Amino acid sequence: MTQRLPRGLFAAALATALWGCASPPPAAQRPSEASIAAHVAAATQAAGSDLGEVLTLCKPVPASRPVQGEDSDRGLRALIDRPAPPPGRAFDNLYFVGGDWASAWAVDTPEGIILIDALNNQAEAAALIEGGMRKLGLDPARIRYIVVTHGHGDHYGGAPYLARKYGARVVMSDTDWTMMETRLEFATPLWGAPPKRDITVKDGDKLTLGGTSLTLYMTPGHTWGTLSPVFDVSWQGRKHRVLLWGGTGFNFGADIPRMEAYGRSTQRMAQVARAEGIDVMLSNHSRVDGSQGKLARLRQAGGTGPNPFVVGEPTVERTLTVMNECSLAQRDRFALLP
Repeated sequence: MTQRLPRGLFAAALATALWGCASPPPAAQRPSEASIAAHVAAATQAAGSDLGEVLTLCKPVPASRPVQGEDSDRGLRALIDRPAPPPGRAFDNLYFVGGDWASAWAVDTPEGIILIDALNNQAEAAALIEGGMRKLGLDPARIRYIVVTHGHGDHYGGAPYLARKYGARVVMSDTDWTMMETRLEFATPLWGAPPKRDITVKDGDKLTLGGTSLTLYMTPGHTWGTLSPVFDVSWQGRKHRVLLWGGTGFNFGADIPRMEAYGRSTQRMAQVARAEGIDVMLSNHSRVDGSQGKLARLRQAGGTGPNPFVVGEPTVERTLTVMNECSLAQRDRFALLP
């Protein structure tokens, strides 16, 4: 049975203010080679010397959506087969239990664990999520919820296995539940079938467990129903606010409305970041947020000293600026196609 969670009033008001239809750009900003260069220059300036991986979004992407087949499966298999990094504690209540390519994050609470994303398949879920939790002293039987950020198999693949084994509830947006039930954007036997519809959430809904609340923001772009959770973590007695961006890459071809939606999502979440003092930004792909290197530094420091995941509010906003400007550059490239 589909359940709906209470809607956040702040999120609803913010959505009303910021989610109007995009107005057409002024004449000086119409798509051109000059506008593309200007957006890339703005992204490059915002990226500085520390956000180079995010800046790769500005590289031209194919105008057609990738076609599933033997070639794409070989490439996906190569990504899945990369040696996994060790699991690690990012904050007192947040743990990385992912692979080299796709990430999974465990939010620990006194009443159980909220898992954010479930990797590619059952084998990865067993080896990396269950195995990683046990190495970190966490009991995977305490998983109560699995938040799937969007309906691609590198994030939902292990969810059916974990849900069956532990009775965990699977949480997604209605838009991506529907996409998975009707026409998957990407399908491959390397992922298997998606989970069955369970808990459906809307923009601004809160998922609360053991005193920890995740606010689930809709950030369409990577998919139309991508969710980006915002929540609190602690480190050495101090609270920090996290934004976990739910879907980063432009792998949907020359879909200009979707690219524009992506840009609006980054702009809106920049407003949320300022309003809520977000000073940590994570991804569900460790390449994007540099989580592997940050976890390595934490291990070397023995869990003491400054936390490298705390990048500060200005850097969170710079990251969202890079993503926005790159989406605008890609939009303009597509608009110039014959």
